[in-house]
Amino acid sequence: MGINWKDYDASLFHDELIQTAGGKARPHARSIVKYLGDLKDAEVAERKRAAELAITTMGITFTVYSDGENIDRDWPFDIIPRVISAKEWSVTEQGLKQRLQALNMFIDDLYNDQKIIKDKVVPKDLLAKSKNFRKQCMGMKPVGGVWAHICGTDLVRDGDGDFYVLEDNLRVPSGVSYMLENRAVTKRVFPELFENQNILPVSDYPTQLFDTLAAISPRPLDYPEVVVLTPGIFNSAYFEHAYLAQSMGAELVEGHDLVVEDDFVFMKTINGLSKVDVIYRRIDDLFLDPEVFNKDSMLGVKGLMRAWLKGNVALANAPGAGVADDKVIYTYVPKIIKYYLGEDPIIKNVPSFTCDDETQMKHVLANLDKLVVKPANESGGYGMLMGPQSTKKQREEFARLIKADPRNYMAQPLLALSTAPVLVDGHAEPRHVDLRPFILQSGQGSYVTAGGLTRVALVKGSYIVNSSQGGGSKDTWIVAEEN
Repeated sequence: MGINWKDYDASLFHDELIQTAGGKARPHARSIVKYLGDLKDAEVAERKRAAELAITTMGITFTVYSDGENIDRDWPFDIIPRVISAKEWSVTEQGLKQRLQALNMFIDDLYNDQKIIKDKVVPKDLLAKSKNFRKQCMGMKPVGGVWAHICGTDLVRDGDGDFYVLEDNLRVPSGVSYMLENRAVTKRVFPELFENQNILPVSDYPTQLFDTLAAISPRPLDYPEVVVLTPGIFNSAYFEHAYLAQSMGAELVEGHDLVVEDDFVFMKTINGLSKVDVIYRRIDDLFLDPEVFNKDSMLGVKGLMRAWLKGNVALANAPGAGVADDKVIYTYVPKIIKYYLGEDPIIKNVPSFTCDDETQMKHVLANLDKLVVKPANESGGYGMLMGPQSTKKQREEFARLIKADPRNYMAQPLLALSTAPVLVDGHAEPRHVDLRPFILQSGQGSYVTAGGLTRVALVKGSYIVNSSQGGGSKDTWIVAEEN
C-alpha cells in the first residue's frame, strides 16, 4: 500500500488534508488522500524520484548565501499537494483584493494629502521614523493611483481553521515563479489527477502580470515595451526574474542596458535605442537611481526617477511603496481598511503588539519567552526572535535591541500554524505551512492567483518555512468540495 493515513497524527494542529485522527480526509481533499493511499510503496517512491528529476532537468534552483558565496541548489519540493476548497478561497480572494486596494489608497495618501495622518488614524511619528518612506516621491500620482501593482501577502491558518494575514510584501515580492514551477512538476508527477479533478489553473499568471504592467504604460499601446530590471545573475531571485521575463515575452535587463535621455528611458539594442514604457523592477528603491538614492549604486539607472516623476515611464512596484510594507504599519491595516473603504477587514491580522507604545512594549519585554519578535523592515525570516524556542541570552539581547529602538520592533504570539502532510522516508508526517498568494492591481482591476506558494517547514517542529533557512514548498490546489 501507499501512504497509511491511519498512522498520520492530525490531532495537534489544524491539518490541511486530514480532518481527524484515523486518517479521515477533509471533504475537498478526499480524492488526493484516497489516491495516495491506494498507491504502492514503490509507486510513491517513484513519484518522488520523478519530481526530483524534473526539478533538476527543468533547472529549478534557488540561491543561498553562505560564507560569502552564492550557492545554487535544487528547489526543495514535497510531492503531496496542499488542497483548499474553492468556496473558502473565494472569500479569501475578496479579502486580499480589499487589503491591497486599501493599502494603495494609503500609500497614495501618504505621498500627497496625508489625510490619514491629519485625522490621527496613523500616528505622524510612525511615518517620520519609517525607513521606507521616500520623500522624493511626494506629490507623485501614478497611473490609477496604484503604487503596489504586485503584492505577495503571507497567510497563515491558526488552530481555529481561519486564515490570518501574517505580513504584506509590497516592495519586491518574490516566489511566484516557484508557484508556477510547482504546478508544472506536479502535473508531470500526477498527470492523471489533473484529468479527473477540477483544479483551478495558475498558468495564466504571466499573462495577467503583463496585462497589469501594460495597463500602466504612459503610451496607449496594445503591446508597450515592458522590461524586467534585475540586479543580475548573483541575486538570489535571478531564476524568477529570467522566468517571468521569458514567460511574458519581455526583455530581461540590467541597469547598464538602460539609459535616460530627455527624461525618457531607452533600452540599448543592436539596432540602436528603443523606448521603454514599463519597468518591472526587481531592485530595491535605494539602488534604483544613483542620481537620487545611493550614489554608488551600479545596479540602477541614472535619471530613472526623473523620467518616472514626469510620467514618461512606469515603475512597478513604484518607489516608496514599501512604506506600507513596514511590519509596524501592518498593525494599523485594519484601521486603514476601515478609514478608506468603510469596511471591516475580510481577513484578520494576527494579534500584534507595537513596541513604540510604552504599555505594549512592557508587555512584550515581560513575555519574550512567549512571543515572536520581528524587526519592522526585515524579510526572509531574518532578525527575528522565536521566543518559545529561544535561549535566555537571545531574549536578553532582544530586550536590549527593543529598548534601544522601540519603533523598529513588533511582536506576535506564536500561532498554532496549520500543518500539511510531507513525505518522509516513504510515509507522511505533518509539517507547518504558510501560504503566499500573489495579488495584482492596476487602475483597471485586480487579480488573485488561485492559491499561491505554499511554503513548508521541512524540519519537524520548526516554524521557519523560508527556503533560505531549510524550508521547502508544495503545489497548492484550489478545488471544489466533494459531496
